[in-house]
Amino acid sequence: MSDKRLLYRNIAIWEMNRLTDETLNCEIGTGTMSSEEDSVENLSFSAKCNGNNGNNEQFRKQMEIQRLRNQAQALQKDIKEKLTDELNTLFEQFITDVEQYERLEEQNQNYVFKRSISTRCQTNFKDKYRKKNGELPDKVFLPRRSVLTELFEISHIKTIYHMFVAILIVFCLNTFVYDIVHEGRINLNFEMMQWALGKKSKVMELWVMMQLSTLVIVYPMFYYWANNRPAGPAKWIDYVVLSFYIAFMLAFLVLPVNYIMENALPPASTVIIACEQLRLIMKMHSFVRENIPRVLNFNNKKDDDSPTDEVMCPDFSKYLYFLFVPTLIYRDDYPRTKTIRWNYVVTNFGQVIGCLFFIYYIFMRFCVPYFHNFNQEHVTPELLVMTVFGCMLPGTLVLFIGFFAILHSWFNAFAEMLRFADRMFYKDWWNSTSFSNYYRTWNVVVHDWLYTYVYKDVCRVIGRGNKPAAMACVFVFSAIFHEYVLVLCFNFFYPVLLVMFAGAGFGFMFLTDKGVSRSWNVFLWVALFTGTGLLMCLYSMEWYARINCPVNTDNIFDKLIPRSWTCNFEAMENNLKSP
Repeated sequence: MSDKRLLYRNIAIWEMNRLTDETLNCEIGTGTMSSEEDSVENLSFSAKCNGNNGNNEQFRKQMEIQRLRNQAQALQKDIKEKLTDELNTLFEQFITDVEQYERLEEQNQNYVFKRSISTRCQTNFKDKYRKKNGELPDKVFLPRRSVLTELFEISHIKTIYHMFVAILIVFCLNTFVYDIVHEGRINLNFEMMQWALGKKSKVMELWVMMQLSTLVIVYPMFYYWANNRPAGPAKWIDYVVLSFYIAFMLAFLVLPVNYIMENALPPASTVIIACEQLRLIMKMHSFVRENIPRVLNFNNKKDDDSPTDEVMCPDFSKYLYFLFVPTLIYRDDYPRTKTIRWNYVVTNFGQVIGCLFFIYYIFMRFCVPYFHNFNQEHVTPELLVMTVFGCMLPGTLVLFIGFFAILHSWFNAFAEMLRFADRMFYKDWWNSTSFSNYYRTWNVVVHDWLYTYVYKDVCRVIGRGNKPAAMACVFVFSAIFHEYVLVLCFNFFYPVLLVMFAGAGFGFMFLTDKGVSRSWNVFLWVALFTGTGLLMCLYSMEWYARINCPVNTDNIFDKLIPRSWTCNFEAMENNLKSP
């Protein structure tokens, strides 16, 4: 456009100079020029024919007007072209968004409430669980997908998933190359994994006994009490059933532990049993706690002789469904999906298996080589600090993979098989700027149980004004049972997690409670890296110290005193030297 404007300007100057030297000839024939050039020539010709040879000022004004008109026409043409291109781009983007929305809509149509829930209940779902008389709100189940399920639809996030898959492939190739170089063949040695997950028959035997006890004892006992309890205040049958329930819970805690000790179950198998034990205890407690008020209210209404449509005790099918659905809060009905996507189930179970091998390779490459030859150098401050830093990245990677395997893949697989529509098993904990938000979003399933049956009950007893004391009770309760799992797993008491969880973790919650800056998110990640490094280092050191160091005392104190602190290294070296 600038070249054309320069050309028109030169033509106008040439025409003005020519007016001063010669007389115009009005008999000039018209030529075939472009529209802009033709307008300039016609204007000069009309000026000549009208005898305006001396009126150069008026001619310049007309030329300026014509020049502005030409610029306006060129600008109009340019805007039209750009606007057309922009509209085409926007229209294509709109079509893409519509297609993506249709795909999401097809997926979301699978998330609907079960037919047994009426339309009125769906409409007033939130009103049913609204705060009443200043009480804390109840858990609300809604049809929703997991956070990572939605994020994986973004190509950039999916690439991060592909990166983890690539790391697993590299670990496998590293193992294959190492075997070929040192042994001349590929040696698929999974002895440690087979040992850690060993005694499967004993594990299945104990698991079946725990499941049957919850089915043939808890529900029949509650059903009998609900249908035979006389109306009115507490009676003798209430205290008898309560005593029997407490005794059953204590037996459910003690007997599996005794079974584990007698059969010397390996670590991974022990973790499976311990987690199943705690899961069933929390589910049974939730079922009883949610239905006791129903029974009491039903008996009170029976006294009033008022008609009621409420059912005093839920059906056994609802109790059975609750035992396997991935939530710890009992409800008669949950939001359900229309169909089961079996390919989605297989994919999630495949991811669990892949994560299992991933963790195995991490321990074999970053943990076992560091600690299997435990000696006096491991307890020196210099090597201890370097080992902690060396364990930070592997420990955090184990944290990521364990989270993805259990809270995402395992839970989503069972939720899909059981058509359970509320998949909010966790939230975006990785964006947390405070430890309080991290604890609430890391494991929503367990957090909901602790909030409903520990935090709310403590608040009822001591009052809602003393929230720090209620939170402290939640932390102590959670830390004790986390330590309980580790004690069963390792067969020794080393309260590193207990101190970090109930001590530093609880203190950091108040330190970062008002954190709104994204820099607090950096602080949280630094704390997580440091904490996982300490856990992986100290527990690994204690494990291999108990393998390499001789026994100091042959009593219960040997389980309570860390052997990595009291190891007799001279006796250990003599044992290694002796044939």
